[in-house]
Amino acid sequence: MTVRILVIEDEERIRQFLQRGLSFEGYRVDTAADGQTGLDLARENPPDLVLLDLMLPGMDGIEVCRRLRAVSDLPILMLTAKETIEDRVTGLDAGADDYLVKPFAFDELMARVRALLRRSQPSQPQVYRFADLELDTGTRQGRRDGRIFDLTAKEYELLELFMRHPRQVLTRDLIFDRVWNYDFGGESNIIEVYVRYLRQKTEEGDLPRLIHTVRGIGYVLREES
Repeated sequence: MTVRILVIEDEERIRQFLQRGLSFEGYRVDTAADGQTGLDLARENPPDLVLLDLMLPGMDGIEVCRRLRAVSDLPILMLTAKETIEDRVTGLDAGADDYLVKPFAFDELMARVRALLRRSQPSQPQVYRFADLELDTGTRQGRRDGRIFDLTAKEYELLELFMRHPRQVLTRDLIFDRVWNYDFGGESNIIEVYVRYLRQKTEEGDLPRLIHTVRGIGYVLREES
């Protein structure tokens, strides 16, 4: 089945460039020139991936991303001329899976598209277990103390990374690379924000902490001492 990509981009030249290039690569491409139209298209006929411009007339890309993420886990690659760390964090916090700064090479765009599509393809479901914590890769839900909790896309990826490497100290650089694919360095607290989200969900009801901070290095999934 042909993979469908939705391009939401208000600049006609870039929109046509993406449509031609992606079509040549064998993808079926739908396009929208504004946020509301793109959101409507995605809701009516969900694509396999969305290329989403940050600066759009009317509803901007951040709001489109938030609304899409509220109802779907489809991959979202955000495109923008803004390149500050704060802008990247804002886009990723809204639910984007990756971020590409304009101008970009088409080869790099395609590499990111392929990577996101690979990540979204279903694999054989399995359940990771550590102590009394479980993570179901099929439902993408966690369970602890008999209670099931839902996870956003980034929360799931971060918890899966911890569950695949229990009792191993994961550095901030490694987490950035595996979950966000960006080197934010010491200027971003995005990891701390998402660790806090996971702690709120895994420790509800005053359960013992499992995700611990290793000061100056990163984090580790282990039982309390």
